[in-house]
Amino acid sequence: MLHGNSVKFLTGNSHPELAAAVAERLGTPLTPCTVTKFSNGEINVKISESVRDEDVFILQSACRDVNDHLMELLILVSACKGASARRITAVIPCYPYARMDKKDKSRAPITAKLVANMLAVAGCDHVITMDLHASQIQGFFDFPVDNLYSEPLMIAYIKHHIKGWQDGIIVSPDAGGAKRVTAIADKLGLEFALFHRKRDGKTQDAPEKMELLVGDVRNKVAILVDDMIDTGTTLALAARSLKENGALRTYALVSHGLFSEASMNVIESLPLETLVVTNTMPQQDHQKSCTKLVTIDISSTISESIRRTHNGESISLLFGDWVDVGMNGF
Repeated sequence: MLHGNSVKFLTGNSHPELAAAVAERLGTPLTPCTVTKFSNGEINVKISESVRDEDVFILQSACRDVNDHLMELLILVSACKGASARRITAVIPCYPYARMDKKDKSRAPITAKLVANMLAVAGCDHVITMDLHASQIQGFFDFPVDNLYSEPLMIAYIKHHIKGWQDGIIVSPDAGGAKRVTAIADKLGLEFALFHRKRDGKTQDAPEKMELLVGDVRNKVAILVDDMIDTGTTLALAARSLKENGALRTYALVSHGLFSEASMNVIESLPLETLVVTNTMPQQDHQKSCTKLVTIDISSTISESIRRTHNGESISLLFGDWVDVGMNGF
């Protein structure tokens, strides 16, 4: 529960199911607001209650219509700023343009920094997000950013739902996820493995394959961990390579299930026991077409971070063992 009554919790059109779950856990109703479009595509926002001198939290994720949902968030923040809100926190479970976090080639934009600037100009005072693609994105802001982690929930899922995990190995499908998998492996007392993705030949059109750089997966339960799945290509390559390298069974745990170009039928046919994603993105439609897809509910983590932010409490305590008690997110 929140202390006092000076909190307003709003949401746009990106993920109403998650917003409703967070509001229920907080014990505070969603502030009535409508977000619609004019006939030419411009976004119109109307907030039906006063937010003057309130602690405002706006939940909006980077879902299918990323640009529309980003504009909705910016306009909601600006509307609350113009209505004299005391503090405005943008709760963004999946941060938009997070993959464009550095200039990796000539004339490449750093769009994650642009989004940070836009939030600041709109009037945002604080951001709560989850499993940023690159931790340096926090440095793009001149105000506080709390990057939450799904790691405790994933560890709890492994312990409660993966049979034989004690004989398992945590696997990263690329070098960029090495820090993530080593942290989970250390907490579970397991070994880790690392893949390198490369083209099988010298031509640009040569097929890609995975080369196991570190670790031995033979006769072990392989647990793939990644921060994002979009096209599903990396997941497919890794799952097939693990089978070729002798893994007994393969599970995949991914923070953000975008699935913008992924074929759920292809994922269904992969040598995977289960693909676990969080509900930072709506997954109802995907679950209907893929029996292997399981969703972890992160509303408890989001709601607790909001409560602690409002009450001025430490958020780092969120990443202790409390998540492992009463597993009701599955």
